[in-house]
Amino acid sequence: MRYFIYISYAGTNYCGWQVQPNGVSIQEMVEKALSTILQYEVNIVGAGRTDAGVHARLMVAHFDAYNLNLTGFPIDRQNLTAKLNSLLPKDIAVQRIVPVIPEAHARFDAVSRTYEYWVTCCKNPFLNDWAARVRSDIDFGKMNQAAEILLHHSDFTSFSKLHTDVKTNNCNIAYAKWIQNDEKWVFCIQADRFLRNMVRAIVGTLFEVGNGKISIEDFETIIRAKDRCKAGTSAPAKGLYLVDVLYPATVFEV
Repeated sequence: MRYFIYISYAGTNYCGWQVQPNGVSIQEMVEKALSTILQYEVNIVGAGRTDAGVHARLMVAHFDAYNLNLTGFPIDRQNLTAKLNSLLPKDIAVQRIVPVIPEAHARFDAVSRTYEYWVTCCKNPFLNDWAARVRSDIDFGKMNQAAEILLHHSDFTSFSKLHTDVKTNNCNIAYAKWIQNDEKWVFCIQADRFLRNMVRAIVGTLFEVGNGKISIEDFETIIRAKDRCKAGTSAPAKGLYLVDVLYPATVFEV
């Protein structure tokens, strides 16, 4: 049987989601824990990849379970969740495990993904590791005007990591807005898919709008240029969070 596993993690101590030869990844840690408990090698496929230092309030991955002796078959999902959380380090948590149809794919079946980017305008010891620091006079109003432009474009080559293996740089952005939340500002962006480094590149370029280095018109010119060199520097990884991944109801077992 195939299952979706819903995971949250703080990415500070990891080289990212995907298994890497030169560092410890989230995927590696979860696969090791699953393999230890289920007593055979388990491979998981995530809804996407997050870079080193990026966090996830919700990442989804799929894995296949075979003839198990855990507590019978199908698996006892609550029992497996509890065992995983006792084995995984404190900065990785399994929220739930859900049965899906055999063909379900965590990456290709996702219909939308939502990210948040956190910033703070003042020194805050409780946000040092979780949000980027920006100037107190940064103009969030102008940044929101620029963010609105994203909804009217589909090719985001200017905000993509160079030399990736994707077939297209087109994405459909449904929502992009800065919202104040207590002592921090949060940029929320939802799309059907995202390119490598896309959100951090967008945020870094929005910072230039907010700081008066470029105009709102310049921001649209950068999008139209389809050239990563025209956009701003990527915002720091520590402020970025994957917060939701949505799927059609048809992939879930009734």
